[in-house]
Amino acid sequence: MTRLVDVAVKIRSKNAGPFWLTVDIFCGSAEVFDRVSAALKSDEVAKLFQMQTENLKRFDIADLYVVKFSLPRPQIQGVRADRDMHGASFANLLAELVV
Repeated sequence: MTRLVDVAVKIRSKNAGPFWLTVDIFCGSAEVFDRVSAALKSDEVAKLFQMQTENLKRFDIADLYVVKFSLPRPQIQGVRADRDMHGASFANLLAELVV
């Protein structure tokens, strides 16, 4: 059982404005990129982030060996209910997925 964190070079999530977050998976090679791209299903990632699949944007950037997800923030950045202003904790959720 191999986790995403065990094969990816880096997994990061970050703020993409007050309404969006982005999660980047840097794979480092074509082989890892192909494996990660095939293993990560958009509907499973949306379920992990507790959102509708149609609200999740996915970008497979083969030239850079990067898989990127953009998603609406659960709360607008900076409101009292926002528990992660920088969006950094979302990478941890994805890192544990089996690929």
